Amino acid sequence: MAEKPRPASLFAPIDVSTHTTTSSDNRSRDAAERVHDALNRLVAAQDRQNELMEELIEQMGAAQRQRSAELAMWKQANPVVARRCREASELLGKVQSAFLESVTEEIIDTAEDMMDGEFVLNEFVDRFGPRLAHLNGVLQVISQLSANGSE
Repeated sequence: MAEKPRPASLFAPIDVSTHTTTSSDNRSRDAAERVHDALNRLVAAQDRQNELMEELIEQMGAAQRQRSAELAMWKQANPVVARRCREASELLGKVQSAFLESVTEEIIDTAEDMMDGEFVLNEFVDRFGPRLAHLNGVLQVISQLSANGSE
């Protein structure tokens, strides 16, 4: 039997012996140093980013604490209005729920028409969008001004 010819190798042989030349050692060290330097720069950048995030959180927290203190002072100065805001908030929440029910019924009834034609969708947004946005805004303001449950 004749031996089959071996196909030509696509890859050059790799020397895995422990004996390496000094030029490849130098190249390996240079590459390792570049990787080490790059990693050090990444760590330094990450540390700086963490510091900036901590400063940002501190500033946002300070503004929130100041707003909470101002709101608490307003509630103490206006206890009757705060209680009335609580009552109004609860009632307006019920109004909002009823409004959302009518919005969802409208969506269920006209969903196919909204997908088929832009006119129906625009009509829906024009009809319900502004009222929903303003209602949510008013409810949010009244809720923030309302007295907490313990009062």
